Amino acid sequence: MSNERLRSALLASGLTVQDLAEEIKVNPKTVERWITQGKVPYRRHQYATATLLRVDVTTLWDDSRTAETATDLAKAEIATVYPHRHNVPPPLWRELYGRAQKNLDVLVYSGLFLSEDPAFHDLLKAKVAAGVRVRILLGDPDSAAVRQRGIDEGHRIMDGKIRNALLLYRPLTASCPEIGFRLHDSTLYNSIYRADDEMLVNPHVYGIGAYMAPVLHLRRLPGGGLFDTYTNSIEHTWENARPVAERDFTGA
Repeated sequence: MSNERLRSALLASGLTVQDLAEEIKVNPKTVERWITQGKVPYRRHQYATATLLRVDVTTLWDDSRTAETATDLAKAEIATVYPHRHNVPPPLWRELYGRAQKNLDVLVYSGLFLSEDPAFHDLLKAKVAAGVRVRILLGDPDSAAVRQRGIDEGHRIMDGKIRNALLLYRPLTASCPEIGFRLHDSTLYNSIYRADDEMLVNPHVYGIGAYMAPVLHLRRLPGGGLFDTYTNSIEHTWENARPVAERDFTGA
């Protein structure tokens, strides 16, 4: 029996059988058999096809193994795991944000290493000019959550790091008001760096700074859930955060 759902999704995407085959690195005749004979691909090819066509994998293929599928999808969304943030290749931060076409989000307490990078400032301005929604969420330096995070990391200077980041961002807030800057008082369990359907997640670990904690490189897959869990965290924090005010730069 043919797979008309796959045929329809392929037509709706504007891609050909050849295009799909090249993108997911299989033989075009294999894709033809998925459509005309209803052959079911390997799970990795199902996910790759669904991602490319921007549909849920269950839209294309029935699968009663819901729990197994959810687990497999979650694993598939993890592209790479770095043991420490300092192991992340330095160019990756700019490359990830450079790929953003719709959304660029930074959810941190200070994220000082980004605020210190002039190239990152230029990238933010370029993205806003291209119509990308840019949101920078820093911790409120006067909040209890920030004080506690400083204690957890063993240095008690988290508020100072945030104020330094604010001073570094100040020219950007003046010259590029389209960039959304807000301060939050949330207890963060992760720092999250998101660009469209890709993100770096840096879990917070008691007793060590974020640069020593692991980093997960995630890519969203339809129906995966793991990526969206962290995206929802960004949205909730943004909704409850407040805009940066002049007093935040002066400390008055």
